[in-house]
Amino acid sequence: MPEMPGDAPVKLLEGEGLTLEYGDLTVLDNVSVSVSEGEILTLIGPNGSGKSSLVRVLAGIATPKSGKVMRRPGLVIGYVPQKLALAPSLPLTVGRFLNLPKRHDAAWIAQVMDETGITGLVDRQLGELSGGQTQRALLARALLTSPDLLILDEPTTGLDQPGEADFYRQIEHLRDTKGVAVFMVSHDLHVVMSASDRVICLNHHVCCEGTPHVVRDAPEYRALFGPGTKGALALYQHQHDHSHHDHGHHDHDKAHDHAG
Repeated sequence: MPEMPGDAPVKLLEGEGLTLEYGDLTVLDNVSVSVSEGEILTLIGPNGSGKSSLVRVLAGIATPKSGKVMRRPGLVIGYVPQKLALAPSLPLTVGRFLNLPKRHDAAWIAQVMDETGITGLVDRQLGELSGGQTQRALLARALLTSPDLLILDEPTTGLDQPGEADFYRQIEHLRDTKGVAVFMVSHDLHVVMSASDRVICLNHHVCCEGTPHVVRDAPEYRALFGPGTKGALALYQHQHDHSHHDHGHHDHDKAHDHAG
C-alpha cells in the first residue's frame, strides 16, 4: 500500500475490544481489528470461529456486549454477502436488481457492469446466472454506491478454483484502480490472496495477524490449522507476465494453486 514515509495510514473502520455473546457462548472475545485506506485485509478462521459475527458487528448489524466500533465520518461501505438472499425462482433481471433499493443512472450502471465483467447480462434473470456471474452482480451492486470500503463475506463460496482466482484478480484490480479498501472473509483457510496486505487469523479471539508470509509461519496459525495441510498457508499469486515456473524474480513466495 503506497504511502509516504512517516505517514500513518488513515483508518476507515476500527473495532476495539469487541466482545459478543450468544447466551453462554462467547463468540468474540476482546477482538480488535482495523481497516485502513486502500488496504486489502483478509480474515481467516475455522467454522464457528466468529468471522461472520465480526463482520456483522463491524457493519453495524449486530451490537457487541462490550467494545466499540469507530468509522471514519462519511464512510461508505459496500457489502457483498456470501450468497443472494432471494428465491432463485423470483422473476428479477440483473438490471432491476442493480436498481434496488434505489435507481442509479444508466451510464453509471453500464460502467460498473463493465468493470465487474457482467456487460451484456442486464436483461438476464438472476436465477439463470452461474455462481461466478451472481457474485459479480453482487459486487457490482455494492460498487454502485462508490464505497470507500468493500466488505466481502466469503465471496468465493461455491466457485471452482479458476472462478475463485478470477474473483481475486477482480478485487485486486478494483483496489488498484479505485483505491477502495477491502475487508474479505475467506472460507478457505489455506488459500489467501497474495495481494492481501494483512491477514488476521480468528478463533473467537485474534490468534495472529500480519502479512500473509508472517501469518503462514506463525506457530498460532500452525497450531490451529496445521494438521492435514502440513501447516501450509497457500498464497494465490497472480503470475501476470511470469510463467508458472518463474518465481525467481517475484516479490511473493511460490504459490500453491492446488492447496488442500
